[in-house]
Amino acid sequence: MPEKKLRVEFMTMTPDALSLIYAAFRQCYHAGFVADMWPRLLSGEIDPQIQADFVSKTMESGHDSPIEHVSMTFAVEGISRACSHQIVRHRIASYSQQSQRYVAENDMEYILPPAIAKIPEARERFEQFMGEVQSAYSDLREILVSHGRKSKANEDARFVLPQAAETKIVMTMNCRSLHHFFHLRCCNRAQWEVRAMADQMLTLCKEKLPAIFAQGGARCEQLGYCPESPKFACGKYPTRKKDA
Repeated sequence: MPEKKLRVEFMTMTPDALSLIYAAFRQCYHAGFVADMWPRLLSGEIDPQIQADFVSKTMESGHDSPIEHVSMTFAVEGISRACSHQIVRHRIASYSQQSQRYVAENDMEYILPPAIAKIPEARERFEQFMGEVQSAYSDLREILVSHGRKSKANEDARFVLPQAAETKIVMTMNCRSLHHFFHLRCCNRAQWEVRAMADQMLTLCKEKLPAIFAQGGARCEQLGYCPESPKFACGKYPTRKKDA
């Protein structure tokens, strides 16, 4: 029943992502039909750097809806059920999560919070409880199977599993939704676990599509001030109220 570590992997994104976003932006300001431009974009006749510069400058103006045309997909493991509950609250996204109904937790892996890990007595009690949970789950599952529940035993035994239980998830978001996700989850006020995941995702996004994500991250990084009230600000940036 080992402790599990975070792993985030980039899977795929919309083909010809930069050119598609560039074409979508250009259609907003172009008198012609961008479909006629599309072959030139795909062939490289229109320099990708010109496309990237146009997209970046237009986004700086606050116009960002065209980036919704491109989506990115990630696979994530080593997060807790507590973390996944936060993630799936982001509405404009698609999720496929490992099921505790169909995947037996015979050797449950778990996430250990750093604050607990650094206190010996807290870690000892936490790991003791994980062992108790594993024992209860295994006993209940065995009893249920012996009483005819068979493959259905998982769905009832799982009720004793903790939020610390490790889960795996595939998630797809369009680029605009990803920016919103990073605004909230890269913030110092986000919980440590979802923030660590968001930071790894942002690094991958910057590698794959720098024209869109070079300035990604917590909202304060773009604004130059914290949009939170002074009561909730972390202190990295002054709040708007302090600037006034």
